[in-house]
Amino acid sequence: MSRPPRSPAAPRRPAHGGEGQVRIIGGRWRNTRLQVPSLDGLRPTSDRVRETLFNWLMPKLPGARVLDLFAGSGALGLEAVSRGAASALLVERDPALAAALRGVVGRLDAGAQVQVVAGDALRWLESAAPMQVDIVFMDPPFAAGLWAQVFERLSRHLAADAWLYVEAPAGAAPSPPAGWSLHREGGTRDVGYALYRRAAATLHGDLNATPAA
Repeated sequence: MSRPPRSPAAPRRPAHGGEGQVRIIGGRWRNTRLQVPSLDGLRPTSDRVRETLFNWLMPKLPGARVLDLFAGSGALGLEAVSRGAASALLVERDPALAAALRGVVGRLDAGAQVQVVAGDALRWLESAAPMQVDIVFMDPPFAAGLWAQVFERLSRHLAADAWLYVEAPAGAAPSPPAGWSLHREGGTRDVGYALYRRAAATLHGDLNATPAA
């Protein structure tokens, strides 16, 4: 019996934690699933990359104030609080995503620690009161090319010893302004990622870290 012709394969999204959902991989909310709707530009950070990032950040997380710009699924900001950060502010422009994030925060009973702002990240950086955050996650939609604009607006929200995590297309990492030092970096086939620290930032026992793939 003949088989019907196969339909053309749908375009594949980059492998970033699986189609439809990602999970928090460590801490008190470990294995909590976060939904990822199919939206242009939404590209959650993969489990493997997040595990690497939070291994780098672990000495800095306890008590940290976190800012997750372009929050999307919320995986970075929520993972940080799950692993010991004191608070996280998640900024997300898409109203449906912001509403979903508020739902997750309610489900986790995390309202005292996690705040969701529905709005454009650049406008928020310009208008919000200075926060003095310790860790910033910066993973914008790649096609929008927003890295330089975020760098211009970020400094007034940072503690003197702040840390900055940046994702960008593989081979096209943006350069932060003067005053930042590269702490660690790595990459996958599709994505390059790097952790920077301001001049006053240190990690115990890791003052002279070298880049790691």
